[in-house]
Amino acid sequence: MTNIAIIGSGPSGCYIADMLAKKLKDAQVDVFDRLPTPFGLVRAGVAPAHQGTKNIVRQLERTFARENVRFVGNVHIGTDITYQELKDNYDVVAVTIGAVKDRVLGIPGDQLEGIYGSGEFVAWYNGHPDKADLQPKLDGSGIAIIGNGNVALDIARVIAKTPSELSSSDITANAAAAIKEAPVQDIYLIGRRGPLEASFTNMELSEFAELESCVTLVDPDQIPAALPDDFDPRSANTVNQNLETLRAYSANSADSKPIRLHIMFCASPVEISETDGHVSGLKLEKNRMVEGRAESTGEYFELDVQTVISAIGYQSEPIEGMPFDHSRSIVSNEDGRVEQNVYTSGWCKRGPQGVIPANRAEAMTVAKQIISDLDANSEASTKPGFDQIAALLDKRHVRSVSYADWQIINNAEIERAEGDKPREKFTRVDEMLALLD
Repeated sequence: MTNIAIIGSGPSGCYIADMLAKKLKDAQVDVFDRLPTPFGLVRAGVAPAHQGTKNIVRQLERTFARENVRFVGNVHIGTDITYQELKDNYDVVAVTIGAVKDRVLGIPGDQLEGIYGSGEFVAWYNGHPDKADLQPKLDGSGIAIIGNGNVALDIARVIAKTPSELSSSDITANAAAAIKEAPVQDIYLIGRRGPLEASFTNMELSEFAELESCVTLVDPDQIPAALPDDFDPRSANTVNQNLETLRAYSANSADSKPIRLHIMFCASPVEISETDGHVSGLKLEKNRMVEGRAESTGEYFELDVQTVISAIGYQSEPIEGMPFDHSRSIVSNEDGRVEQNVYTSGWCKRGPQGVIPANRAEAMTVAKQIISDLDANSEASTKPGFDQIAALLDKRHVRSVSYADWQIINNAEIERAEGDKPREKFTRVDEMLALLD
């Protein structure tokens, strides 16, 4: 039997597991996750109201229904089991740990109370145990979100939504209550470059038109009348859709709804002001676009905000002993190969870019590499796989969580949901484990 270990149970890990389990009939595929819950950012990263996107879980569930796939939750590779121990006991190891650490702003004042990375903020309202105690400061009238990707849009939309708009989402009760009580009046979505370079999609952008209590505003002078003649034709249709939506928003009246979302372009944060250790303002510099690059103008302006959320990207974190490219914050690899019998896929392979379908395509490529390399190796497997790992976990008093255990947690979350909510998540690992005793 070929024993295969996958570190990370998000989409990339599940897609690799599914293909290997299907194509290699004599393989046992063990998917490890440091949390008792599978599915990675599908559970803890997708916007709570995007239940359609979260339905990808149904496909991932079929992977764990396969007889030769095992979920091993609540096991932290690098702490409970070392990377070397995993390599010693498995014929193949695939690393799909994603990228969850926020990049820092790196400007004066970025350590003040009231400043958050998008990763931790999203984890908080999605019920990730790492951020159960975050309690973000949302007691001011102004919030700045720095970044112009879909994550930035998600955060702005969640903050702007009414309780009724969130009632059918899986946002945690604690987060929903905090957002309900927040006295926010102005949300500023700030992009360093212009609308032509924005990385959000029109589907995400268009959702703001449907909000009950928030009006979206755009300075019409920041929207070009047409694309440049030399604009990449492969992106033209997508960008034109964005421009059309932005033009519609530029005609909105600022006093039509109680909350205003200001979509701003060509501005870079340079300093965060403080009063008694708390955020009291954000200083920005205006930029101009030159051949697709943002160049500073020396003109500055300030926003009256009390909370700053940076959505400027993520980094992967190394596992001790694993080859890691610290300059790029990714797992060191050449086309998915890390070292002998070790592979990687997803954001930890190439950086935090691409949506779930892109991760699936890449995972399929890596799975085919693994199959090809196994076919080329005629030596019989002598590695014990999970039996030895289970013995180590028992010796170290680590309570691993099986897929059957997860289903108990899953059912309990569904049962305790109120109203139209699909589930009320447990946000603490000890709460989840208590259900299994």
